Amino acid sequence: MSPLRILFQVLILLIRLYNVVLLLRVMLTWLRISPYSNRFAKILYDLTEPVLEPIRAIIPPIAMLDLSPLVVMLLLLALERALGILATGL
Repeated sequence: MSPLRILFQVLILLIRLYNVVLLLRVMLTWLRISPYSNRFAKILYDLTEPVLEPIRAIIPPIAMLDLSPLVVMLLLLALERALGILATGL
């Protein structure tokens, strides 16, 4: 197994973990758990807000529905697929 393929596999794993973090953050908003009163929520917000904020600037919330996590998840899925294709080609 080549070092580049291992790198791609690690990146794919990190993308999947970040998707889980995004999903947890979305679930916290459904439960209305504030990042100001919950340490776990604050960690999730600190990890995701730098990625979500620029997307939110391009696609503002529609009728109180924030689509930025969905957009980021779709972009990460596309990146994961591309890395998977590159990894199998090595």
